[in-house]
Amino acid sequence: MGPPPDGWIVSNYPPDPSEAPDRDRVEVVVPSGAEGLALETLPALRLVQVRSAGVDWIVDRIPDGVTLCDAAGARDAAMAEWVVGAILADCKRARECAELQAARRWDHLDDLLDLAGASVLILGYGSIGRAVEERLAPFGTEVVRVARSARDSVHPTSGLPELLPGVDVVVNLLPLTPATRALVGSEVLSRMRDGALFVNAGRGATVDTDALLAELRRERLRAVLDVVDPEPLPPEHPLWNAPGVMLSPHSAGDTLGAERAAWALVGDQLRRYAAGEPLLNVVVDGY
Repeated sequence: MGPPPDGWIVSNYPPDPSEAPDRDRVEVVVPSGAEGLALETLPALRLVQVRSAGVDWIVDRIPDGVTLCDAAGARDAAMAEWVVGAILADCKRARECAELQAARRWDHLDDLLDLAGASVLILGYGSIGRAVEERLAPFGTEVVRVARSARDSVHPTSGLPELLPGVDVVVNLLPLTPATRALVGSEVLSRMRDGALFVNAGRGATVDTDALLAELRRERLRAVLDVVDPEPLPPEHPLWNAPGVMLSPHSAGDTLGAERAAWALVGDQLRRYAAGEPLLNVVVDGY
């Protein structure tokens, strides 16, 4: 993160019980999680800077008059690499290869899929979506961009019913807001073509898990999921053993490089705040 601005004191928050910080002077908090925040007990608080792109876990805890900033951009490369890796793992049947290896069986796989020429719809097209598209370009894929509102070359979410039947892969990068909760439900999933792949690296609760399970059990769709609902996924949950699914434990954006970039952003924000300069990534309406 680098040295703090002159005159600033940096300490752990929430503090260790053995510490005795002057809570009345705390102006900026960089939380690692929601537990023990008690932000409402900090009368001088003016800024909360998170190190994640998503803010659904904290947005409702921000007191009036306090600015919340996310870490948009810091984890774009890591997330995009995971998404491309997820699509390739499905195309090359990585789950089945791992199962064959575990069983010590040499069964030839002769129906692998190609990423070259595939059509990929990115739902929630923003900075991470752009990073995904950049990494898909060398494979010769067609990218369909979808966001909450239309703009140049980007379709609105209202256009999903017409777009979904024509794509091979749907990549969900939606943040979790009241408008996106369970947006990917039975109506959306049913419009995906038979044999299509659903990839979720956004937020688990943007998807209706029961509706996704129904499609997986029918073996009509496949899925690679970094986020799920509920999360953590209970050991007895049927999603663990659903056909055609691969899971990772909400870790797509947690690379060493992403952590360095997030802390660099924190340092820059502290400098901006101390100098009275405009802050980056100010959250408005949950985004």
